[in-house]
Parts: sequence; structure tokens; C-alpha cells
Amino acid sequence: MGMSGMYGSADERESIATIHEALDRGITLLDTGDFYGTGHNEMLIGRALRDRRDRAILSVKFGALRAPDGSWGGYDARPAAVKNFLAYTLKRLGVDYIDIYRPARLDPAVPIEDTVGAIRDMVTAGYVRSIGLSEVGPDTIRRAHAVHPIVDLQIEYSLVSRGPESRILPLLDTLDIGMTAYGVLSRGLLSGSSPAGASDTRAHFPRFASENQAVNTRLVQKLGQMAATRGATAPQMAIAWVLARHSSIVPVVGARTRAQLQESLGSLDVELSPDDLVSLEAVFPPGVVAGERYRKEQMAMLDSERA
Repeated sequence: MGMSGMYGSADERESIATIHEALDRGITLLDTGDFYGTGHNEMLIGRALRDRRDRAILSVKFGALRAPDGSWGGYDARPAAVKNFLAYTLKRLGVDYIDIYRPARLDPAVPIEDTVGAIRDMVTAGYVRSIGLSEVGPDTIRRAHAVHPIVDLQIEYSLVSRGPESRILPLLDTLDIGMTAYGVLSRGLLSGSSPAGASDTRAHFPRFASENQAVNTRLVQKLGQMAATRGATAPQMAIAWVLARHSSIVPVVGARTRAQLQESLGSLDVELSPDDLVSLEAVFPPGVVAGERYRKEQMAMLDSERA
């Protein structure tokens, strides 16, 4: 996502070089959305994978609507729309099939059974290998799984976004569904990053608001101090915590450059003991961060946040 303007400008040659470096280092999962940069991200990945398709697992989200000025227009997960979005995704990526296809959010106007049923048809036709979900709650997961096996849920999860722990993670374990955790650095908050300007979507997120800055800066400093005792950086410690939570959780790391990728891969060398996990979670209990992960109106749209 960050390679297509969501966090400010990005260098295309560096983006492709970063994808190539990731593949060369053994990373296989590439996660995108057809609405990232209104198709730009898929075309970018398509160019990067021109002679490397067999080395990547492509996970694609669909359904978010964008206007020419970049504004958001809601979600569309009707069966006809599913097949339309997929046709354009295959063309932009230059591939014959998608490994994991998933609605980006629950469309409140469309039963999840209809959406998953349409993707199931695309599985039967050979255009999709597996079906995933994103930011949905337990009831939706169960209903979708009854239509076709769900292999993965994508949801925000980090030291400061621990909402899935109470109801969602136990259900995934019961149903043998994996999880790709996005926002493992809380969009750069845990690495000390800040919005690059008005074009950076983070400028509109509560956790980066000035009134929450003091509290969250102290949290990042504490994480950095704990990481330093292990010879690691704060981002490496945060990623290592997600990796240590469960073997079925795969962190989605939004590296935009080879340097960021290199730092993120350093998390694989950080081994956290049970005592380390207790210490980290004592400093970062649920609710400690100041500000929600999205704006109020966006939070209200998340099926995963409903009681």
C-alpha cells in the first residue's frame, strides 16, 4: 500500500527493487488491494513479478470504491461486482490466477454468503486458489466458512491493537484459519514515524493527532528501551512480538525501501521468551495507546469491531 501514494510519494524503481529483494530473501507473500493507488499497486506488482510469478503468493483485497479525486465511495461486494473486480485485477497484475482473494470489508448491503459464493465460483473456474476475509467478526467468519473454507483472515494486530485476542483469535484457532496481521507497527507509530504531509493518510488517523502525541511517544520510547536490551530496534521488537504470538500469524510488513525491508527482517533474529512476552504485554496492555486505529466513522464500519 505504501508504494502507491498512501503514505506520501514513493520511488517506483526502489519499490520494484524492494519487492525483488524480498523474494530473493525468501519472502513469498505479497499483499495488495485493487484500490491501492486506484490500480497502481497491482500494476507495480505486475511489473515486479513479470518473470517471478511462481515465487510469490498473491493476496488481493477488493470492494473499496474510489473516485477520480481519490475519495472513498463505500464498498461493493455484490457477486457481479466480485467477478468484475477480479477480471480487472488479473489484467493489471498480468497473471492467470490469484492465490488468496478477499473482500476488503464487509458490505452491509450484501450477505457474506453471496460474496463468498461468487468467489467460490471463481475458485471452481480456476481464477482464484483460496478465499480470505478482512476485518470481519466471528459471526461473519462462521457464515463465510460454511459456504467455502476460509484460509485466512486479515486484520490489524499489534502491541497496541490487540482487539482480536478476545473473540477472533480463538475462533480462528478452532476453525484452523490463519491470520495475516497488518498494522504490526501501527502504521509506523511504533517505529517513531510520523505523517509526511496532508497526502499521507496517517495525518487523519487519531493515533497521530497532536493531542495523543505525548502518550504515544512515551510508549515508543519504552519499546525502544526494551528492544535495546536485546540488541534490536523498536520495529524489530514489535514484529517479533507478533511472530511469537502464534505460529499461524503472518505479519504484513509495509516496507517501501530495501533499507526498511532489511530492518524488518532483523526481527527474525529476535527470540522472545515467555518472560519477555509477559514483560512486553505488561507495558502494552490492551487500551494503553491513545487514539483509535481509524477515525470514528471508519471504526463504525468495521464488522470486526461489532459486539
